[in-house]
Amino acid sequence: MLRLLIDENFDHRILRGVKLRLPQLDYLAVQDTELKGIKDPPLLAWAAENNRVLVTHDLKTMPKFAYERVAAGQPMPGVIAIPKDLPIGQAIEEMHTVIECLDQGECSAAQVIHLPL
Repeated sequence: MLRLLIDENFDHRILRGVKLRLPQLDYLAVQDTELKGIKDPPLLAWAAENNRVLVTHDLKTMPKFAYERVAAGQPMPGVIAIPKDLPIGQAIEEMHTVIECLDQGECSAAQVIHLPL
């Protein structure tokens, strides 16, 4: 199962729905850590150091910074990018599918996964 880092801007209704389906979900929410308020590049660096896939609604800057890490030869654990306007039920279903179907190694192969699939 993927180890997740939930970005500050992420809708926690989606997270709650995923946790109902996957009670054993391994996640950290940024706002519950010392990372609260951190900029995107250091957040991605922390995610890489801690082998966590970042889940975000930030479709503008986060994928850009993730690809910059890859281009620079830096580790990048993966990003799951979900548009804010994706219906909550669909977002829960799509996240559940990704979490169940990918393992940490597959996702950390410098991927930015855009939902819906």
